[in-house]
Amino acid sequence: MVPDKKISSWPWWRLVMLALSVLALSLSAYLSWHYLIGGEIIGCDGGSPCDQVLNSRWSSIAGVLPVSGLAIGVYLAMLVCIFFIGPSIEPSVRRFAWIAMLVIVGSAAGSAIWFTILQKWVIGAFCPYCTTAHITGIILAALVIWRAAKPFGDSATQGMLNRFPSIGLAILGIALSGMMAISQVIITPPAKYLEGESSDTLSTIDTNDIPLVGSPDAQYLVTLLFDYKCPHCQQMHFMLNEVVRRYDNKLAFVLCPSPLDKKCNPYILGEAEQYKDSCDLVKIGLAVWLANREVFSDFENWMFSFESGDRWKPRSLEATKAKAIELVGEESFQAALSDSWIDEYLASSVEIYSKTIQSGKGGGVPRLVYGSRWVTPEPYSADDLITILQNSLEVPMP
Repeated sequence: MVPDKKISSWPWWRLVMLALSVLALSLSAYLSWHYLIGGEIIGCDGGSPCDQVLNSRWSSIAGVLPVSGLAIGVYLAMLVCIFFIGPSIEPSVRRFAWIAMLVIVGSAAGSAIWFTILQKWVIGAFCPYCTTAHITGIILAALVIWRAAKPFGDSATQGMLNRFPSIGLAILGIALSGMMAISQVIITPPAKYLEGESSDTLSTIDTNDIPLVGSPDAQYLVTLLFDYKCPHCQQMHFMLNEVVRRYDNKLAFVLCPSPLDKKCNPYILGEAEQYKDSCDLVKIGLAVWLANREVFSDFENWMFSFESGDRWKPRSLEATKAKAIELVGEESFQAALSDSWIDEYLASSVEIYSKTIQSGKGGGVPRLVYGSRWVTPEPYSADDLITILQNSLEVPMP
């Protein structure tokens, strides 16, 4: 009779499971801290792809529970299970731990697939922290499923896993993650994700000589900080006129361009390829307004309109310049572009932007400012935008 080989309590695959679980748990805890506290995340400065993902409606369930909070529970449970699959543990407890792990990693893998789809095709940006956590979850799932199908040196444990095929348990976990995805789609969160108040009153500039949506004589003037390459700015742009109409022209939006490009915005900490040329696009837009105010709304609508397909893409620098010349003529455009007012107005807009990030809560756009209050909204309709104006900025009822 050949004696059984001694089974290591911590073989390499168990150590790898432990390391991956700790990594995913740490990332999830860090992201949850950001959601609850609102501080900046290293490498995720305002307007970055990371900032877009973490401040999107998809970062939480119903705008209340951060998805990273759910991930904490998942990876914490995984970590506990890992300590109960050793050879010295009672077989029945080991069986339960393996079954639980298979469901857990199935849920982690399903969630990873769902959030990768969201980042790629819905949000259009990737968060490196989230992506690392997702990749970790998928690797962990593959490792657990692979190991669950291997002999354990324990006939009782192996028998139980045969009755509950590992792939079936993982599919059950995927189904659970599917329920979370469905809840995110069905339950619309509050149409706001970041707000704050500055110690200074963030007053607007003289409205008689600046671009705006609405009447310069409007009773309520709300400053709108925006970027021509910002997808949320595009979505909100076509709500502005409807809101002005519902306020019976008692409200106007002062258009203050705040490019998320450090080329002209020193308050942007990092380089984001997505916002390359934003400064130049803004200057072209201001040149159009300066050359011929009557066609500025046509230019704005063109900048935020769909070129083709079912998803908006920012206009290129070359196409934007060509459109500006088409609207105002090359001579008028070149004369306006060289006017010092453009740089002065852009600088004053960026200064307003800077006052809304002093609290350390990020610097994304679009951003609405009224008095000392500001909000970075994500409205889904004009009704949502009006609700934000009244509840977050305390703009009086129309």
